[in-house]
Amino acid sequence: MSAPRLDVSPQTPVAEPFAEEVTGTEFVRRATVVIHNDDVNNMDDVVHALLASVPELSVERAVEVMLTAHHHGQADVITCPLERAELYRDRLASHHLTATIRRE
Repeated sequence: MSAPRLDVSPQTPVAEPFAEEVTGTEFVRRATVVIHNDDVNNMDDVVHALLASVPELSVERAVEVMLTAHHHGQADVITCPLERAELYRDRLASHHLTATIRRE
């Protein structure tokens, strides 16, 4: 008898992290960095700013975020601990992008 085969295809849902994670004895509050479309920055500059500001992003993800913001008015960039989200928001603002934080 063979072992049951597990479906690990990309369509398999993956659990989202909790809004609060336990690290040692502390809870880490999570937040999502959101960029907003504007009529000032060109697409290449937005991708460059995303890559320079958020080191976890790949080029492909930065392009995806830029296009989502362009077509829908805003886009989620990354969900991470609140303190890091604030840093990324400030870095994006230094590149003249409008970025906000949504607490999870």
